[in-house]
Amino acid sequence: MQDLDLQLDQVAHKRKVLPELATLAELGKEKSVVDSELVAAETEVSDLQREQKKADSDVEQVKLRRSRNQQRMDSGQVGSPRDLESLQHEIVSLDRRISDLEDAELEVMERLEAAEAVQNELRIRAQAFAGRQAELETARDDAFKELDEQRASLGDERAKVSAELPVELVTTYEKLRERNGGIGAAPLVGKRCMGCRMELTPSDLNRIKAAPADSVVRCEECGRILVRTGETAQ
Repeated sequence: MQDLDLQLDQVAHKRKVLPELATLAELGKEKSVVDSELVAAETEVSDLQREQKKADSDVEQVKLRRSRNQQRMDSGQVGSPRDLESLQHEIVSLDRRISDLEDAELEVMERLEAAEAVQNELRIRAQAFAGRQAELETARDDAFKELDEQRASLGDERAKVSAELPVELVTTYEKLRERNGGIGAAPLVGKRCMGCRMELTPSDLNRIKAAPADSVVRCEECGRILVRTGETAQ
């Protein structure tokens, strides 16, 4: 039973320390940073798109006003020289305003283009992270499935062994195992308990030697159940 429990512990340990788990955790941190940067980039692009629409609208409104003024001049609707001069000054002013607005519009377009480039790059990175994450999760799940099958098989075998042993012995073993880091029973090899690695005294060895083969003997140092083997000192 102790061997089966050790194998079950090993399976549980392997499940906790799968390489895919550590890689997924690290990948998750990196992906979180990229996702955060992507949200910021998308927000910036959205803001710049609104800013560009406003800049486009401002330019169109001023151009429309200039066009109307030019039409008035071209059609001869302005009668007095003073009004004509005022209209000409306004057109000059509107031309300057259009130039300034178009410069601002161009600046926004350039900023938007740069922001969209960053956004696209981050999207590509996020997609790559997602793809890698999916691959690792598949590998992790496959490994989990294999380990869970091993655990189930070992559990069935352990249940059969446990059913063949006295209940009191199993209870004692379980308590010792919990108290001694998962080792409730250990082989006695030569004069040494392989649980605590301590050599037994001659008197303890004589006591064990004199004990019936079916009796339960324990290490005086660690309290573990001792399993007598062909390598036990005679």
